[in-house]
Amino acid sequence: MVDSGSTGELHEDFDRENLQLNKDLESMTEQMENISVNLTWMAYDMVALRTDPQTKKSLKRLEDEYLLCKAVICGSAKMKNLDAHSTLVHQTPTQE
Repeated sequence: MVDSGSTGELHEDFDRENLQLNKDLESMTEQMENISVNLTWMAYDMVALRTDPQTKKSLKRLEDEYLLCKAVICGSAKMKNLDAHSTLVHQTPTQE
């Protein structure tokens, strides 16, 4: 026969394992939710960029401006290229 002491220990072990399983399941569910959100945004971006080619150009210009500001603020070692980059970024885009 199993004594009541070992039954209590088995019950505690089961409870600990069950709690850990719940934590693991919750963590995996949260990770999958994050992946789903990222995938949705990627699909949206892809559709938006393919639908309007001007959007791609605007995003590229925005990225270039961001990098330019970051270089100025952070005092990047590439400051000598800053004027050349600035000239390229500020040119008016040609109509296609």
